[in-house]
Amino acid sequence: SFEETQEIADHLRSHRSVVVNLQRVRKDQAAKIVDFLSGTVYALNGNIVKVGPDIFLCTPDNVELEGNITDMLTDESDYIPKR
Repeated sequence: SFEETQEIADHLRSHRSVVVNLQRVRKDQAAKIVDFLSGTVYALNGNIVKVGPDIFLCTPDNVELEGNITDMLTDESDYIPKR
């Protein structure tokens, strides 16, 4: 919920990464949450990256991100599909 964004911002300020799953949040609320978190990570020199449908990774400035999920999924040595 939007009320939890302050807690997420506090984690980022404490140099902890946060995965935010918005799949069960109304679209209008999800947009507000992403806007708030985008401003938060900008102010902290961090990053926000979409890692899946309505799932975002927010990182503080002490975390460096490399590559992307689709690159990992196409590399069969790193990803073995479960059946």
